[in-house]
Amino acid sequence: MKTVPVAEVRSNLSSLLKEVESGNEIGISFGRTRHTIAVIVPIAEYKRIKERKLGSLAGKVQVKFRDDWKMSDELYEEIEMSHFQCLPLLTWR
Repeated sequence: MKTVPVAEVRSNLSSLLKEVESGNEIGISFGRTRHTIAVIVPIAEYKRIKERKLGSLAGKVQVKFRDDWKMSDELYEEIEMSHFQCLPLLTWR
């Protein structure tokens, strides 16, 4: 994947889009450290990724719990609430 800084994207957008149209992916880097913050992908690839459904591992993975495994409603709620408190709403690198 080719990675270019934002300034180059601004000045060469048309040629970069032609590269994407031919099947290449273009990363966009930002800041002094030039971390890749976005990727431009061909529309077919985007649709393929977007169409992924939950349950794609159905029939391929099996989860078993021990017979003596128990969870109280209170513990379940505590785990569920702590999980949502840890999720960032927006990440920016």
